[in-house]
Amino acid sequence: MTKQRELIIEILKGSDRHLTADEIFFLAKLKMPSIAMATIYNNLNAMNELGIIKRLHIDGVADCFDKITEPHDHLLCDGCGKIPDITIPTLEQTLESTLGTQIEHYELT
Repeated sequence: MTKQRELIIEILKGSDRHLTADEIFFLAKLKMPSIAMATIYNNLNAMNELGIIKRLHIDGVADCFDKITEPHDHLLCDGCGKIPDITIPTLEQTLESTLGTQIEHYELT
């Protein structure tokens, strides 16, 4: 694993919230001044594809990155813009029961 990728993972794991690519870039520059924004984007995209991190896309908000890859949901606060993790244990089962089909992936806004 590259030093840049290790740094990005360290930044995400050390955060108590979901970070945007710009926020990750700013924090990475503090520890690795030579890092480029393209390096951040390339690594975030690659790690998302590999399932190491998860990209959160919510309309009207910059994409954020989540260090937790296990299934869970997110809540967007219209007031402050925070995106906390939430878990509704029976939501997927309720949706499957209601729809009569197995769900592989869902996003609820």
